[in-house]
Amino acid sequence: MDSADIKKWVIFFLGILCAIIIANWISTKIVVYTGMTGWTNFVVSFILYALLFFGILYAMEKLFKIEFFGFGRT
Repeated sequence: MDSADIKKWVIFFLGILCAIIIANWISTKIVVYTGMTGWTNFVVSFILYALLFFGILYAMEKLFKIEFFGFGRT
């Protein structure tokens, strides 16, 4: 492996990690603020997390001109 491959994988994993942390933080704040409990908490939290995670990855692709899963391909 050359340094370009290593850099690509490091950016990939750091981007995914950042998206996970940010999506989890935002979805938790929203669910706690609304005061949901029980199964509605689980369902809403999961849906919010998924939407935020993929939205953040898409925004990172557009802002930083990097590609995670090929969201921008046509």
